[in-house]
Amino acid sequence: MIWSLQAAPDLSDKQFDQWSKLLEDRAGICLSDQQRVFLQTQVTMRMRELGQTDYSQYYNRVVDGVSGMMEWSVLIDRLVVKETSFFRHRPSIDCVLQFLQQHIDESSFKDTFEVWSVGCSSGEEPYSLSVVINDTFDTANIDPYYGVTATDISRAALTIARNGIYPQRKVEMMEPSIRQRYFTQQDNGRYLISPELQDRVCFNHANVLNINEMPSIMQDVIFCQNLLVYFRRWLRHEIMNAFVDRLKPGGLLVVGLGEVVDWSHPEMARAPYDEVQAYIKKTEAA
Repeated sequence: MIWSLQAAPDLSDKQFDQWSKLLEDRAGICLSDQQRVFLQTQVTMRMRELGQTDYSQYYNRVVDGVSGMMEWSVLIDRLVVKETSFFRHRPSIDCVLQFLQQHIDESSFKDTFEVWSVGCSSGEEPYSLSVVINDTFDTANIDPYYGVTATDISRAALTIARNGIYPQRKVEMMEPSIRQRYFTQQDNGRYLISPELQDRVCFNHANVLNINEMPSIMQDVIFCQNLLVYFRRWLRHEIMNAFVDRLKPGGLLVVGLGEVVDWSHPEMARAPYDEVQAYIKKTEAA
C-alpha cells in the first residue's frame, strides 16, 4: 500500500515524550496527552510529503544541524499556526483605544505611540489594532504617529500577514465602515488591507522565548493574547516579567483573560478595564 494512503502509525509514549520535549525546549509550548493526536497528525503529514515512514528517523532529521533547523521551521508552522480573526476580543481592542484616547486627552505624548502585537499569527490582530489607533488619531484631528511591531514564530503566517490579503468570510464579519475604509475587494473576491495600515505594521519573525528577538524600542502597549496559555506557569511569569522591561512608564500590557492568574510585579498595577486582563506600568512618580 502506498504510504500516503496508509493510516498514520501511533506515536509511542517514548516518541510522544521526545517530540513534546523538543517542542517545549525550542518554542516553550507544553503539550498535554490530549494533544497527542494533533501532534501525530501534523508530524505525519509532513513525513508523507518527504516520503518518510519512521518518526524516529524524521526526528533525527529535524535535529540535525542547519538542514534540521530549516526542516524545523517548516514543521513549527504546522504546529503553532492558530485560527484568528479581526477584532477577535473586542473588549481588549477597545481597552487599547481607551488608553490611547486618554493619552490624547491629556496631551501626554512625548514621541511616537509604539505597540507590540505578540504572536500575531496571520496579521488580523495587529491590523485590528491599527484600525482603532488610526481612527482614534483621525477623530482627534491629529496626524497619526504610531507604529505596530508584530511578531510570530511562524514564517508561513507572517507571509500571509505581510501580503495583507484575506478571504471574504473574515472581512465581511466586521463593521461595513471599517471594511469600506481599510479594505479593497480584489477580482477574486478576497480583500486587500489598505497601504495606510500596511505601512504602519512591521512584521518580524521572532520567538518570544528569546529576549534578544524582542523589540528594542520601548513600547506604549504590549498586546499578547491566546499565546501564554501554551506555556508552563513559570515560563508565563518569565515572559510577563520580560514584557515589563519593554514597557514605557505608564505603558499598557494586555493579555488573554485568565491566561495568567497568579502573576504580580512591583512595577505593575491592574488596569481598571472591565472584561479585560490588563496592567499599567507605574510611573517613577508613583
